[in-house]
Amino acid sequence: MCSATIARPQPDEASSHFQSYVAEVTGEDIPAQLTAQLREMERLFESVTDQDALARYAPGKWSVKEVLGHLSDAERIFSYRMLRIARGDTTPLPGFDENAYVPEGQFDERPLPMLLGEFRAVRQSTSAMIEGLPALAWDRRGVASGQPISLRALAYIIVGHVNHHLGVLQDRYGLAPRQVAAAARP
Repeated sequence: MCSATIARPQPDEASSHFQSYVAEVTGEDIPAQLTAQLREMERLFESVTDQDALARYAPGKWSVKEVLGHLSDAERIFSYRMLRIARGDTTPLPGFDENAYVPEGQFDERPLPMLLGEFRAVRQSTSAMIEGLPALAWDRRGVASGQPISLRALAYIIVGHVNHHLGVLQDRYGLAPRQVAAAARP
């Protein structure tokens, strides 16, 4: 079972595309950061209305709802990759194009509480899986999007990806400053 800390992945454990997400994570207590991020997301959206969540910071950019939907989609995919690799499956896993997924999700048509509830459910599932992984699994590696990746890197990518988008939601969309999970960001 997962201890409270998961060693930081080495640079060769994920493609350069994902290194910026890994860099968004400080500390090694990934389970605690997953929980803190969920609380942070819930606080961030407490005062956001459905109308507010349709805002885009520039033409052609995702709405707040689309960012939230993207976070659920991406975490599902990253978690699925974790599951496959953790179980010793060496089948190369395909990539995905988030820019093609977002319009198909029709997130702007859904109520914001539904999107937040979906993120909560996905995150709780991710957390439960990570906490239940055997220690030996953390050294496993696989291939995703044609690139080598480790289970450990995927855990950091999940946290770092959300950290990145929390920063975007605050800085570009002007949502309320974050108060929780500050330790999760550099």
